[in-house]
Amino acid sequence: MRMTTPRIQPLTDDQMDADAKALLEPIAKGGRVLNIFRTLANHSALARRWMVFANHILGKSTLPIKERELVILRIGYLCQSGYEWGQHVVIARNAGMTDDEILASKTGPETPGLSPLYRLLLLATDELHADAHITDATWQGLTEHLNQHQMMDLVFTVGQYNLVSMALNSFGVQLDKGVPNWDLQKT
Repeated sequence: MRMTTPRIQPLTDDQMDADAKALLEPIAKGGRVLNIFRTLANHSALARRWMVFANHILGKSTLPIKERELVILRIGYLCQSGYEWGQHVVIARNAGMTDDEILASKTGPETPGLSPLYRLLLLATDELHADAHITDATWQGLTEHLNQHQMMDLVFTVGQYNLVSMALNSFGVQLDKGVPNWDLQKT
C-alpha cells in the first residue's frame, strides 16, 4: 500500500446521504460493502456512472475470467495498487487460478513456463501501460487466441483498471479485512 491512511474516508452507514445509500444498497444485499465503494460513495453521481462501465469489464467482458484476472492483476501490479491487486487475488483464486499464475502478474511476460496466451496478455498489458499502445507483433499474436470483441475488451480492461488504480492510490483506499497483500498473506 502506498498510503497507510485514507485521504478520502470511506463512509460509514450512518454518514451516507440518500444518494449514497441508494447507490450501495444493491451491493449491500450481495454481502459486505468494500472500502472502494464506501470511498466512492463520497461522490455518488460519479460512482454511479463509473459503475456501469466497471460492471461491463468485470461481469460482461468477453475475455475468459482467468485471462481477464491475469490482466487486471498485472495492471494493478504495474500501478503499484496494493488494493486493486489484493482484491483481484481473491477473485482470481475463486476463478481457479493458482498462486503461481497469480504471481506471474508480478514477474511479467518473461516468467518461465507461461502459456503463449498468458505471455502475450502480460506483454500487451505492459505495452499499454508503458506506451498506451499494443505493438503490431503482440496484437498479431493475440489475434491467434482472441476474437475482435475480446481484443477490444482487453484494451478497455487494462484502461479501466489503470484508472481505478490511480484513484485507489491517490485516495488512499485501504485493504479490506482478509484481502491478501503483495506476498499473498491475508490482512
